Amino acid sequence: MQYFQAVQIGRGRSSKSQMILFNLCGFAMLTLTTKKKDGQFIPIGEEDLVAIIRTADGYVTILVDAEGYTKAQSKPLEKDAAFEIFKKARESGITEYPGDKVEIWTEQYPTVQKEL
Repeated sequence: MQYFQAVQIGRGRSSKSQMILFNLCGFAMLTLTTKKKDGQFIPIGEEDLVAIIRTADGYVTILVDAEGYTKAQSKPLEKDAAFEIFKKARESGITEYPGDKVEIWTEQYPTVQKEL
């Protein structure tokens, strides 16, 4: 698959995730649209799984694909606010991401929802 095709497909998938998160919390930012596998760019996965990470600015609720690549994120929030969005996502039928780490751009973050 050509890079341009991967970006177009991934952008559509991430945009859907962004709208899901937007409907849950009123703000959502699109993050990744592609990931690199075996030297090739491929679209981000179709799945939506929810997790929480902690950044220097606060707690961020995110939607990731099955491999932990972030598709959409909330803005940095207080711990309780991030957990409320996480709970809403779970109640709406979105599965919790079972992994310990996620990737946003070039950074990896540990998930923290199990600690809250």
